[in-house]
Amino acid sequence: MVKIEDVEPDIPGPEINPDKVCFIIAKARELEAEDEGVEADDSNPTDDDFISILSDKGYRPTRRELAAFIDALDDDEKAELVALAWTGRGDYGAREWRVAVAEARARRERETSAYLLGIPILSNYLEDGLAEFGLSCGDFNAREMG
Repeated sequence: MVKIEDVEPDIPGPEINPDKVCFIIAKARELEAEDEGVEADDSNPTDDDFISILSDKGYRPTRRELAAFIDALDDDEKAELVALAWTGRGDYGAREWRVAVAEARARRERETSAYLLGIPILSNYLEDGLAEFGLSCGDFNAREMG
């Protein structure tokens, strides 16, 4: 794995354990990919012109697990996680890392998990945020999947 120091020695990087971020990425991908299920009702497909309404019941356990994991992080880790998402989204660059983390701390208005889980492609943003610092989930994925 590439270390932050190898990429740019004078640029600070995330201190949060990359495995924690990779776990969040993996769970966020599960959440993004799950079939949310169809709420049962008394209608039939013909009468409804074959339209289905998705419910949120199918992904509640994964969402709860991910929210609990994020909520259990300390305040510094939560700020860095938000800053990584913002960096991956392009709001900040690696050279602005300290500013991004400070802004994440200052702008916290609700639970970090609620904020992050409201971002539609969170997994991509976190992965791109790690990549800004030369980090990836390759080792994590090999350990977890292998």
